[in-house]
Amino acid sequence: MTILATRLMLALTATVSAAVAATVAGAAAPAPTYVAGRQIAGPDGGWDYAKVDPDTRKLYVAHGDVVTEIDLANGDAVRSFGAIAKAHAVVPLPGGMLLVTSAHDNTVRLFDTKSGRETAKIAVGDDPDAAFYDAATGHAVVMNAKGGTVSVIDVATRKVVRTITLKPGLEYGVLARGGRLFVNNEDANEIETANLTTGAVGPAIALTGCQGPTGLALDDKTDRLISACANGKAAVVDAKAHRLVSLLTIGAGPDAAIVDADRRLAFIPCGKDGVLDVIALDAPGGPKIVATVKTEPGARTGALDPRDGSLYLPTARFSAPATAGARPAALPGTFHVLVVNPH
Repeated sequence: MTILATRLMLALTATVSAAVAATVAGAAAPAPTYVAGRQIAGPDGGWDYAKVDPDTRKLYVAHGDVVTEIDLANGDAVRSFGAIAKAHAVVPLPGGMLLVTSAHDNTVRLFDTKSGRETAKIAVGDDPDAAFYDAATGHAVVMNAKGGTVSVIDVATRKVVRTITLKPGLEYGVLARGGRLFVNNEDANEIETANLTTGAVGPAIALTGCQGPTGLALDDKTDRLISACANGKAAVVDAKAHRLVSLLTIGAGPDAAIVDADRRLAFIPCGKDGVLDVIALDAPGGPKIVATVKTEPGARTGALDPRDGSLYLPTARFSAPATAGARPAALPGTFHVLVVNPH
């Protein structure tokens, strides 16, 4: 072999080696295996959204007319507080506060989490349901389902500072970069959009093939929305282009979508089938279902502990299947939070 040929061969080998190394380095890490394990018992009552405060490691569950708190750092100690007219959302706030939506009296309640004492009651729109907190502005954002409005609350002054009128049927909402608000509309099978800073309403995003979207999550890295649909689909949406990208097949009866940004996964708990679908956010070609974890019937919402990747799914046991259009009745003394751990 000539000197020139040898140099060409060495250069080619180095190039191929570098490409292989880059491919390996850029490949997504395999998703951990998730297993449903222990159960944390709690008081009877219906349930809706749940949320973990990562700073205090307290899990909060909207639990009928009260909030149930579980101390994850200290032996899963359970207590309940509040007198709420149908709790839907629980949102930890800075300074040891908790915001709870109260659907049947059209208010938002603020609680001191140390004492469990209610410190404020703020009037909002008709049937407040989902809510979230924007740390950048100090505002809480509340979706009023029947009223079709969004109430923006200044937490410091405890006042509504803006009301954005969308459409009735609002479910979960998320905030993307640049103040872009996206809200699922369960009745219209679309995502409503608005600018949270100015209050300007934008065009809706049609979710063709998705019926009854409820849970909504945002992957901030890719600017993708994941919407949980009642007909056993998850709609993946390009938030920047306002375009439906794909539909994933999931279980029946979802009511939440959860993103674990650190582990590059999303989760949809499906209460009718009793499964938790795991979605890889960085899969080739876009988000893909990579696992389906057996959970329990009724586990339709949940909360992520970002510190260790565990998920907490409220549920109960049931005596018989529900009649059409209704949820089954829970057996007394069976409410619990199912813990799903990564391994």
